[in-house]
Amino acid sequence: MAHIDKIKEEIGWLKVIFAILIATDISLIAWLIQNYGRVNPFLFLSGLLGTVLVALVIVWVNSIAYRKINQLEDL
Repeated sequence: MAHIDKIKEEIGWLKVIFAILIATDISLIAWLIQNYGRVNPFLFLSGLLGTVLVALVIVWVNSIAYRKINQLEDL
């Protein structure tokens, strides 16, 4: 497999991971909004922490994808 094809496949997988993470983050945010004030504070803070962690992973995956795209430009 050519190097350019390998990078394209990696970008494809990163797009899938990115989409799953976005859907997860949106679901967590929706749950937090719906259950604000009705749940145990520990559970709410755990959900908030999970939302922040997923958002950080989204930023990380996005930066990896941009690095791969820049590698394609260099080829």
